[in-house]
Amino acid sequence: MGRTVPSYRQALEREIKRWKGFRRGLREKDAEAFDRMMNACRMFASAGSMATRSILLETMFMSILLHQEKVLAEMRECLVRLEKRFSQS
Repeated sequence: MGRTVPSYRQALEREIKRWKGFRRGLREKDAEAFDRMMNACRMFASAGSMATRSILLETMFMSILLHQEKVLAEMRECLVRLEKRFSQS
């Protein structure tokens, strides 16, 4: 019998732990940003497990980029609403 392959979520948590030293070296605000990025990876873990990428960091980076894109889209929509509100005044 072969070894059991860890789930994406297990592999993700292991990879995040491997970055503990890097996180410790960050300033508080940067560490908070790092934590948000890792949480973005966790948010898209279901999609990550479907990606079947051999390099875990590729899927992590894609999750972070997707989360960033969603945040930017929300900011754009908010900006458009504000611009409309102030142009009507």
